[in-house]
Amino acid sequence: MAVLDSGYLVQGADVERFETAFADYHGAKHAVAVNNGTSALIAAMMAHGIKAGDEVIVPTFSFFATAASVLSVGAVPIFADIDPDTFCLSPSAAEAAITSRTVAIMPVHLYGHPAQMHKFAEICEKHGLFLLEDAAQAHGAKIGDRYIGTFGTASFSFYPSKNMTTGEGGMVLTQDDEIYRQLRMIRNQGMNQQYHHEVLGYNLRMTNIQAAIGNVQLESLPQWTQHRIDNASYFNQHLKGVKTPTTLDNYTHVFHQYTIRVPAAERDQLLKQLNERGIGARVYYPSPIHHQPAITCVRDFDLAESDKATKEVISLPVHSQLTAEERQYIVDVVNDLRQHSESSLAESADRM
Repeated sequence: MAVLDSGYLVQGADVERFETAFADYHGAKHAVAVNNGTSALIAAMMAHGIKAGDEVIVPTFSFFATAASVLSVGAVPIFADIDPDTFCLSPSAAEAAITSRTVAIMPVHLYGHPAQMHKFAEICEKHGLFLLEDAAQAHGAKIGDRYIGTFGTASFSFYPSKNMTTGEGGMVLTQDDEIYRQLRMIRNQGMNQQYHHEVLGYNLRMTNIQAAIGNVQLESLPQWTQHRIDNASYFNQHLKGVKTPTTLDNYTHVFHQYTIRVPAAERDQLLKQLNERGIGARVYYPSPIHHQPAITCVRDFDLAESDKATKEVISLPVHSQLTAEERQYIVDVVNDLRQHSESSLAESADRM
């Protein structure tokens, strides 16, 4: 209401406070707020000078914006496979996809589990590549004591489904002074001073209304994150008949999604039964990006783990508002359905 009363609605003091607070929270030098997460990805590409003909290595098991951002600057997304345990981009698969046209690697911290950033940093340094981070789902995730978002230029989303939200909104974190300068111009029509357009830019500005929401949300992020981690730990201890998520040693998984795996032949039926019982389970994602009709630039790499994951994953509610009773209900329903399914399979095998 203070923002509305002020009459100053766009790119003002509230945005600056949000940028400073978000950068400080993650231990980053600079933050640039934008209007959504996809804009954050595109602005990061532009700030690094990524252009037509360049190649950027990305996972195919991710939300479409990961690849769309590359296409939006005229570059080519090169799809590499995932680690089947973490669902994140495989460092070895990414390195195998490098060519003379590769300029960057962009791992995704999928579901809130950090990608193996130390390995990616080594690969990028070895080959002279930019390291970008798609951190749309990983606010507050860490490797050791180091927050994601500080290994490369990182893009976050504040869409309503994320661990914190501004309704719509995004943020780019960087340690680089020149990238920071470029980002600030790109999000504001290419200007550092009014009516002096130094580079090609767009209107990617965040409103003060969004930032005011973000400042309040950020205060609650540690508490909400711990609730998600606690819910995930409870599921890990009590769910049966499914493969529960992996968290690598010394990694902090913030559980944007709690994603289990079941046999592909049983996944869709289980999803239907969970939804019928009032559990908002979803599949993220039912198709890898390289199968999407809009994508025509697929190389002949082995993407078997990504294809397999799309057929086996189900994400269960793990959000911070989940009550103890709701959490137990999810456990009871999943365990009952899986026990029934396994019993039916055993009976069928006996009859054969």
